[in-house]
Amino acid sequence: MQNRIIYEQPLNERIRTLLRLEYLFKQGNHFLGETSVWDSRAMLLTILEIGSIFSRGDLKGELMKELERHGATLARLESNPDVDHRRLGEILNKLDSLIDRLHVMSGQFDHAIKNSEFLNSVKQRSAMPGGTCDFDLPALHYWLERPAEVRIRNLQAWFGSFAIIHEAVTLILHLTRQSSVPVNERAEGGFFQKSLDPNIPCQMVRVAVPSNLPFFPEISGGKHRFSIRFLEQPNLDTRAAQTTADVDFQLTCCII
Repeated sequence: MQNRIIYEQPLNERIRTLLRLEYLFKQGNHFLGETSVWDSRAMLLTILEIGSIFSRGDLKGELMKELERHGATLARLESNPDVDHRRLGEILNKLDSLIDRLHVMSGQFDHAIKNSEFLNSVKQRSAMPGGTCDFDLPALHYWLERPAEVRIRNLQAWFGSFAIIHEAVTLILHLTRQSSVPVNERAEGGFFQKSLDPNIPCQMVRVAVPSNLPFFPEISGGKHRFSIRFLEQPNLDTRAAQTTADVDFQLTCCII
């Protein structure tokens, strides 16, 4: 399927968190390479959003559990003669390395952010619409007026404190996405539903459709089943409605 759009839906809270982090890391990588004041402002807010996710639970522990689960699953393939054992060994070594590096790291990954008076002042005001205006945060205004190389150096240090998390999230999601083969499906009348085996947990659903189709999928689901409704919205001022057309698409149930 050429020129396609892929829509993803996490089916558990852990994958949901990882997808949000992946999105923020990609956004951060984009803004970090730019030099304008507005790019630095956007990058700063991205870093604070990443830090907010860390404050909601033991993310380090969750990542280690997920890496260990992937390692145990892949290790069972070592006896399969059809597997590329060189590639498998590389992945297992990388998983073990990440687990070891996470294990030896002490303290919170957002320690530098939590202990920065400057970043905390920006975080407090950023929840208010327009709250980071120059008159509200003169310290931010002053920092934004520093030379680009100074701002970028600061941002690299704050963003870099999440480097190992970034690496772990990238590997876990890569293995999850590659865990299953896409199959061709059809949503009759714009609707598709599939039951899942709760004993073989599906981590994520991926739906690929040609980019020229005038529909987009709305995916919902959980441990036992998921459903897909294909919606059309010819005018962005009106509410999207389910199409009555049959829609062919590719489905990947990421089970690992």
